[in-house]
Amino acid sequence: MASNPLQRKARNSFILGMLLMLIITGAIIAFLFIQLKNYQDKEAADKKLQKTIYLLNQDVKSGQIITSDMLTSKQVYSTMIPNNAIGDVDTLENYSLQDKEGNTVSSKIENGQQTLYITINGKATQLKTEDVLGAEGQVNYYIEENNEKKYIELNTIPVLAKVSMNANTVLTREFITKGNNTTSNDVRKQEYNVVVLPTQLQTGDYIDIRLSMPSGEDYIVISKKEVTIPTVGDADSSETIWMNLSEIDILSMSSAIMDAFKTEGSKLYATIYTEPGIQAAATPTYPVNTEVGRLMEANPNIVQEWMQALRNRYNQSQRDRINQNIQNSLETADEAVKSKVQESITKTQEERQKYLDGLSTGE
Repeated sequence: MASNPLQRKARNSFILGMLLMLIITGAIIAFLFIQLKNYQDKEAADKKLQKTIYLLNQDVKSGQIITSDMLTSKQVYSTMIPNNAIGDVDTLENYSLQDKEGNTVSSKIENGQQTLYITINGKATQLKTEDVLGAEGQVNYYIEENNEKKYIELNTIPVLAKVSMNANTVLTREFITKGNNTTSNDVRKQEYNVVVLPTQLQTGDYIDIRLSMPSGEDYIVISKKEVTIPTVGDADSSETIWMNLSEIDILSMSSAIMDAFKTEGSKLYATIYTEPGIQAAATPTYPVNTEVGRLMEANPNIVQEWMQALRNRYNQSQRDRINQNIQNSLETADEAVKSKVQESITKTQEERQKYLDGLSTGE
């Protein structure tokens, strides 16, 4: 049957509309496909420009050990970060502190001081160090199990922060260094309450102990020692500090304390290193008195290399000037020594009693 001209026109219009719709839809699909392809290409290109870096997730002090739990990884455009930023896994593992079995060492700040822990079978146990070196000069790490020491062999030397850094700082190789946490056989923890302390001294700070004479002369007695401020009762001590000192340091301090006691107007005081991670230890300049010098020469506990260094820095003219300052205070020197020694003993006894009282009350 012949179709109506109006029907043909309507059919042709419908077909034309469908073709146009298909063409437009195809164009839109092609456009979207191109846009998707461009996005995927851009995303792939962006990924090539991105780099994994590691940020600190907490504040770190200069000289503090850095462990892997203190780091967080992040993807950042390479153009926005330093070229020396630490980001590759191999490097991170090199700086990660573990034992030989792969157990991770982490750290916490407790009472203002960093404490290391090692996680074995899901349990974190405090990792301690002995005060003396092992037979081959290595640092001995251990944990305590059933009141016995179990020694732990680490996979690498600990990493230290060269400078103080805030959380979210990008970790770079220039900011860290391999630490040599070695302790010689003659090192002991010493307690002093006769040193004038800086107002803001904290546990973990590094200090020099200096002797100031009334003539204006100033000598470095011992250098770059890490300080621990003991807790007495329920508060930090305001006068007492602990330091790990070698035999030669102990005797140097003993000589300097006596010189300070004998000399009216003298002062034994501490100065703080601003960036101990990058600042080298100052060279001691204080010449010990004759009696202590003889004792050092005859002392078998003093490392011979250090004894030679002491001989090299000894200056007779400087010692003569110190002796002259003592001579000028000779009339009051003996009484001053007796008084100040007794004062130091009394302070130690009082703080010891406060500490014992705190233990008995559970503070």
